[in-house]
Amino acid sequence: MKEFDKIPVTKVQRATKFIATGAKIGTNYLKHYSKKLVDPKVSRNELHEDNAKDIYNSLSELKGSALKVAQMLSMDKNLLPKAYQQQFTMAQYSAPPLSYPLVVKTFKQYFGKGPEQLFDSFTHKAVNAASMGQVHQATLNGKKLAVKIQYPGIGNSVKSDLAMVKPIALSMFDLNPADYNEFIQEVEQRMMEETDYQLELKRSMELSAKSKHINNLLFPTYYPDFSADKILTMDWIEGKPLGELLGKSIPADAGQQLGQAMWDFYQFQMHELRSVHADPHPGNFIITADYKLGIIDFGCVKVIPDQFYNQYFKLLNRNLLNDKDELERVFYDMRFIYPDDPAKDKAFFIQLFTQLVELLSRPFVSDYFDFSNASYFETLYNFGEKLSNMKELRESKKARGVRDALYINRTYFGLYNILHELKANVRVKPVAV
Repeated sequence: MKEFDKIPVTKVQRATKFIATGAKIGTNYLKHYSKKLVDPKVSRNELHEDNAKDIYNSLSELKGSALKVAQMLSMDKNLLPKAYQQQFTMAQYSAPPLSYPLVVKTFKQYFGKGPEQLFDSFTHKAVNAASMGQVHQATLNGKKLAVKIQYPGIGNSVKSDLAMVKPIALSMFDLNPADYNEFIQEVEQRMMEETDYQLELKRSMELSAKSKHINNLLFPTYYPDFSADKILTMDWIEGKPLGELLGKSIPADAGQQLGQAMWDFYQFQMHELRSVHADPHPGNFIITADYKLGIIDFGCVKVIPDQFYNQYFKLLNRNLLNDKDELERVFYDMRFIYPDDPAKDKAFFIQLFTQLVELLSRPFVSDYFDFSNASYFETLYNFGEKLSNMKELRESKKARGVRDALYINRTYFGLYNILHELKANVRVKPVAV
């Protein structure tokens, strides 16, 4: 895989890259419509593939928040055409890495010496590279370690990058500007936290210590003495990334074990810790040889405010659907509807979000839920596609939903999808609020 010797770090350098990407996209559209003149049956698939490749290549060079947004979008099977999903999914755990001299430079900045002077051994090539940083393998005193290095300049570029991503996202994906602005404010806050490795170190140690009692989970030990603002060192967990195994031959009982461990982990975080590992993409989990679930990344954590917790989990209580007055009150609290909505809009959004709540709350109805149920996920995806194409949502001048819900929804969406691919029949403890 190609390695990068440098990352554009100034606003001018990064803006120039965005402009060049926009020019490539424009050229792709010209090529598409030229072919369309010759053959009216030409589909948009080739256009999507060309655009996805060009955007991903540019974002891979930029790294950081722009590539992270692509990663997040790739998890939504309904928001993007398939070509974008396939390209952007690569951002989860196989983005092009930085070259070794840049890694050495980062170590010298924080420790005054290179990695080979700190560890007994240190791989020159990254073993894993994602949107915000890359991982190298090291050894020290007979222990195998994972060392995560943040890409240079990423923290300083978050705000400006997200501002530059906005026009591309709005025009290409036809998103509602009000929803997008709400989305970006929350994303910016989480991404700024992800660039703070001291905060990640603290959260990693606390959350893993509090969750270690859960069956079939495995957490690395973290090493503060070998960590810094842009470097994080932990035990190496032997195994394979979950993303490499999903869709392949995971034995049924192993899928069941992994699925139950993942469900228990997330329920414990949601309801006991009120602080959630909010990045459940397959690149953040390691599967061991005996099918235990290794949790390796607490960079993205959503702390759940008490008021929001009480509102949100009322939605997952099926009894709410039988109490129209209370349901309407919760919809106001969650900003699905507004007091000044015209009666027609209010009725439309109440009906729409009632359908959504009914779908998302189905796993909480009984003691067990079979996530291998293809018809449930087909219904869920079809409803998601309907939402993404709904004119009323795109043209709404108001954000429908509160900021705090973004990462919780994303967490459940990622969790449901992983459990579906694991074909897990999960023991569910109904939530009583």
